[in-house]
Amino acid sequence: MSTMPALFIGHGSPMNTLETNRYTTAWREFGASIPRPRAILCVSAHWYVNATVVTAMETPRTIHDFYGFPQELFDVQYPAPGSPAIAQEVVDALSPTWCGLDTDSWGLDHGTWSVLAHLWPTADVPVLQLSIDAQKPIDQHIELGRLLEPLRHDGVLIIGSGNVVHNLGMIDWSNTDGGAPWAHVFDDATRSIMNSDPARLGEVLALPEAQAAVPTPDHFLPLAYIAGVAHASGVSARTLLDGYAYGSLSMTSYIVD
Repeated sequence: MSTMPALFIGHGSPMNTLETNRYTTAWREFGASIPRPRAILCVSAHWYVNATVVTAMETPRTIHDFYGFPQELFDVQYPAPGSPAIAQEVVDALSPTWCGLDTDSWGLDHGTWSVLAHLWPTADVPVLQLSIDAQKPIDQHIELGRLLEPLRHDGVLIIGSGNVVHNLGMIDWSNTDGGAPWAHVFDDATRSIMNSDPARLGEVLALPEAQAAVPTPDHFLPLAYIAGVAHASGVSARTLLDGYAYGSLSMTSYIVD
């Protein structure tokens, strides 16, 4: 079984599902460059709850967890199968941390399917989501990533989907492809750590710019899982691509080879 990479994707707007741009093109090229995974495990910013849970249904539903977008986006389906057996492998890998099996509640939210629509458009590989426990500090999320790392040696592609910088309240619609100065400072500091010593990721949250860059932790914490994978692998993460949207969204993505 092939060893799979791990990937953090700055997913940005759900409209990336329908668009062709340099980000979606890079996601497609990356997906075409890797062997077929046995399964895909995604930690999405949009399943932010008070527990660690993994989807364990045979057929996860496509969740349209947004509003105000064109009907074409609500019509998108990502009909990938699930896998209760692989969900149990995730539970076992995270032990002794408790991880629940969700057989009927969640599914695949747009943090997952908006990127997989490009990364693996055939939707024929089992996909599972792992929730983000809002009660855990960042170092515990990094530790969970470290525990998940062995799965990638058994064909599981691990993806974190969020944004390093994500502040919807400070969006500048006139700054289509740019980032505010504070966003650059935070994004650059994060890149420096991810490219050198990912286990130190939590340090960036002490920066003055963190209050604007990470007003809530949901979009940042998926990166902690990839930092944990990198730490367990004994390597740093390399930057896959970078960029900004509307001043306050970072599109930076990382890969652990």
